[in-house]
Amino acid sequence: MKIEIFGSGCPKCKQTEKVVKMVVNEKGLDAVVEKVQDINEIVSRGIFATPAVAVDGKIVVSGKVPTVDEVRKFLKGD
Repeated sequence: MKIEIFGSGCPKCKQTEKVVKMVVNEKGLDAVVEKVQDINEIVSRGIFATPAVAVDGKIVVSGKVPTVDEVRKFLKGD
């Protein structure tokens, strides 16, 4: 599983990364978590509000920090 976190590195983007990594570790998922900070790449993927998260190329949240429960739902590893 490939999880991408899109954002400029702002506090909300860092919080998103923290929440996602926490759930990945909690569930013991075999996942690669990658930060994408290049604005051209972000826009080319159709993201206009950050932070955003994509799982295997599909945008699952954009424009807000997801809650732990939201991350658990889109990383259905159970």
